[in-house]
Amino acid sequence: MMTATHDVEDRDINVVCANNSVRVTWRVNAELVPYAARLFLGNCMASQWKVLPSGEGEAQFNYTFSECKFTKMVKGKRIFYQNEMSYRPQTKPNPPDFVHPIECVYRRPKDWIPRFVNPGYVVSEGHGRLVFHMALLNEELSSIAKTNIIPLGSPMPIWAAVEQKSHQPLLLLMEECVAAPTAELRPGSQVYPIIGNKGCLLESKKENSMFLPRYHSSSIILYLQSFNFGFREVYIHCKLAVWDPQNFAESKKACHYIKGTNRWELLDDPSRSSLCNCCDLSCKSRSRRGVEWASDGPSHNSVLGPLIIVDQSDLRDSDTMMESATTADPQLK
Repeated sequence: MMTATHDVEDRDINVVCANNSVRVTWRVNAELVPYAARLFLGNCMASQWKVLPSGEGEAQFNYTFSECKFTKMVKGKRIFYQNEMSYRPQTKPNPPDFVHPIECVYRRPKDWIPRFVNPGYVVSEGHGRLVFHMALLNEELSSIAKTNIIPLGSPMPIWAAVEQKSHQPLLLLMEECVAAPTAELRPGSQVYPIIGNKGCLLESKKENSMFLPRYHSSSIILYLQSFNFGFREVYIHCKLAVWDPQNFAESKKACHYIKGTNRWELLDDPSRSSLCNCCDLSCKSRSRRGVEWASDGPSHNSVLGPLIIVDQSDLRDSDTMMESATTADPQLK
């Protein structure tokens, strides 16, 4: 059997990114014309196919980003839609003979904010009249996720917020987050650190993880890329803290690592990123300064899960497992 590495070339693929869709034209040589049904965009076959006078074939793929298993990722001020073209002379699980990445990049709208219809979906009471929320979002960051099943390598955005009520403006921080296989942490529990050292996103030095730009000081989105935590069912345990929005410190911050600059950056004010220099060392606790804000400020422990991380090939067998991610707070069950 011929191999696609000899018959297909990247230059034969033309990509046009539209507003909410993509048009891909793929020209193949005459030897591949009988195998047109084995050309794919994600999991979609060609929407149009024709044989040219030269004997070559031309496949056109016209699809929206909600089709063909496109993945969406929001990074800073840009939105990425990603997929791949493939030629599969043999059916799965055999690997494709040829793969070509497809990517469309758009600038995020200036007025973009997550459109949460019911932000109190996952709620736990905290100090006094403070009410904390934590939930898994969908990939579009537009609402609470409808499933707790997450394909390996796909986005895993975690949203947290605190209701202001009668309080002065608040800054919500994730001081510490770990992944664990259980809803309760006990001495000796197996954990995977995600955020530590008083607000340092440790995972951002290893994977494509970050804090997304805030749309309000009282909420924060931790944007993780799912991976193998070492256990199938994952619970995210986070210590959420509130603080004065104008008074950052080594112990009151949200820092993530920017691989492009090889340095830690303060989410809320990059010009003051020196506060993040301690992330690779040990960040000091803040000393007490008066009555209005205690040295640590109000904090609350929240738990989200279980989240089920599955390999892409296992998704076909997981349809019956679809369910909404819920808090582990027994009062909400």
